[in-house]
Amino acid sequence: MKKKKLKTKSSSKKRFKILFNKKIKRKYSFKNHNLMKKSNKRKKRLSKFILLNKRDNKNIKLHFN
Repeated sequence: MKKKKLKTKSSSKKRFKILFNKKIKRKYSFKNHNLMKKSNKRKKRLSKFILLNKRDNKNIKLHFN
């Protein structure tokens, strides 16, 4: 009997990207609404990418089979 292929989690696919060096990048949170209250400097900083914490890498990689 064949093993069933594990699918990639759609939610993870949208939120994370795996880099060529096996690290995972993600976006900052808190940039969806109430943007008038936030300064331009803060919004600019929030729109950048950041590397995922090493402790979380293992769990997220399980979603990308």
